[in-house]
Amino acid sequence: MKINPGWRPFGKQIQLTDSPASPPIASKSFSDMLNQQDGKTDAEQLNRMLQQIQLQGERLNKSMTVRELRAYKALVKQFLEKTVRKGIGIKDTTGWDRRGRGKRYKLLDEIDRHLVEMADDMLETEEGKIELLGKVGEIRGMLINLLY
Repeated sequence: MKINPGWRPFGKQIQLTDSPASPPIASKSFSDMLNQQDGKTDAEQLNRMLQQIQLQGERLNKSMTVRELRAYKALVKQFLEKTVRKGIGIKDTTGWDRRGRGKRYKLLDEIDRHLVEMADDMLETEEGKIELLGKVGEIRGMLINLLY
């Protein structure tokens, strides 16, 4: 069988493109990709939970009932459990308290303490509505601080 030389392009007939060489693609391992996607979904879920907490806080502001307070406390507890379990949003700081614990533990204790104070205020009287709203705002600020 004879091959016709006219079918194959020779050295001068081959057209070279002037496009620069594409940069090499950085290979990521499967676990890196999985961790990245898991981090994105966790962040989205935490943002949704924070929005639910804000909505429940607004409901608590409108109608101060024990039922609304329990729902608010449950949402905050779920948010804190999720952040502690996944380790997302917990910021390690260089400062330590006298017992050797980091600031993140102090922040969680402060949030729990504010929740207990808010429950006490709610059950004692409804006269402290302004203080109660302030505490809801403080807790919301601490949760945002914890998330970001």
